[in-house]
Amino acid sequence: MKKVLTIAGSDSSGGAGIQADIKTMTHHNVYAMSVITAITAQNTLGVQKVFNLDKEIVSAQLNSIFLDIFPDAIKIGMVSNIEIINVISEKLTFYNAKNIVLDPVMIATSNGKLIDNEAISTLCEKLFPLATLITPNLFEAQTLSNLKIINKYDMEKAAEFLFDKYKVPFLIKGGHLNSSASDLLITKNGYFWYESPLIDNMNTHGTGCTLSSSIASNLAKGDSLEKAIENSKKYLSRAINYKLNIGKGRGPLYHNVKS
Repeated sequence: MKKVLTIAGSDSSGGAGIQADIKTMTHHNVYAMSVITAITAQNTLGVQKVFNLDKEIVSAQLNSIFLDIFPDAIKIGMVSNIEIINVISEKLTFYNAKNIVLDPVMIATSNGKLIDNEAISTLCEKLFPLATLITPNLFEAQTLSNLKIINKYDMEKAAEFLFDKYKVPFLIKGGHLNSSASDLLITKNGYFWYESPLIDNMNTHGTGCTLSSSIASNLAKGDSLEKAIENSKKYLSRAINYKLNIGKGRGPLYHNVKS
């Protein structure tokens, strides 16, 4: 069985973060492991409180995993301060980790801010170069590129800017477009669009966590990057289209949806 590690924050409501990651990985029939970086008090209505764990316990968790059950792929989600980012970078470099999917979590679906302002530059400097794929949503891509994104043409310009700057493949997620939910992959081979219609469902809490965990799971099982994204997009669409309705705000997906 392939092993996949999630490095992320805990979501007390179970819709995002490590809870969504583990549900997604288990659905993909890989062995899920976790390094918790933060504990959040959140639900479908928003993020009420964030408590970042000490860098020493993050470091110890990483050592425990890599010295025993070496992961075939890694998903990185919420890493909200400089000390934690530095520790993760050091450990992933030391252990020569592979198949790293980085979801640069900055803003939750419910609009709660999840990262310190000063940590963003450290994230870009230390973790971006280690990634196999970086998966920002439109708001995160705007923050990273300092370019306004309102349509697919803007997505291409932002993707080109980000790839030129960081030399790492980016998947810019178009779930917040007005006309579609199409995602754009850019690699050294150019652009590739994953076309997808908008699904009429406001319950999209944890979509970014779910997609990145699915991609990591598929990479662990040997898919090419392009195929891993294609399969993950299909899975995510099914999970959204199930139209699970839990909570009073933006509810979670149904992670165990059948193919």
